[in-house]
Amino acid sequence: MRITAAEKQATRGRIVDSARELFRTRGFDATTTRDIARAAGIAAGTLFNYFDSKEAVVVTLAAEGLARARAEFTDRDAGGSLEEDLFALISAELRQIKPLRKFIAPVLETALSPLACADRAGNHEALRVDHLELVAEIARRHDLAEIPPMALEAYWALYTGVLAFWASDKSSKQEDTLALLDQSINMFAGWLNSAAGTPR
Repeated sequence: MRITAAEKQATRGRIVDSARELFRTRGFDATTTRDIARAAGIAAGTLFNYFDSKEAVVVTLAAEGLARARAEFTDRDAGGSLEEDLFALISAELRQIKPLRKFIAPVLETALSPLACADRAGNHEALRVDHLELVAEIARRHDLAEIPPMALEAYWALYTGVLAFWASDKSSKQEDTLALLDQSINMFAGWLNSAAGTPR
């Protein structure tokens, strides 16, 4: 029997929802793809028609959270400085993916790390592209020219470094991460402003 696009989307949604709950209750390491398939009401092998691995499911969970964060950011009142806007964007992202913090490492390693560029595909690359496009848009709002590709790569290294630090930050309310984020953003904004000849 032919499966419709709507049925495929519903099955994919069940897989993602089941994985989210299992990761929350059992932990990422203790959850297997067989567990996820069982909870979603599908055969173990069927899951691989939708996701290559449980890490790929985490990428989808992260993508959903980051998309919500971008929507939250774009709905806010504009008018801050470049540094304030970038801080607001990344802070919103950290809030949205906080439930994934304990098992975000696979996403950092396989999807977001600058070292993973050779293997980027699908959601993996979309996570990067969507974020960088919004960063470039923020820069344009502040009358900065198109960000050079090398500067974007430098920004991405700073950004993923902040995420990696956040994933293991044991400080109260991840205050150390916020301090690192503030310093990283100021560094990046300084590069852009210097290149544009704009006083800070």
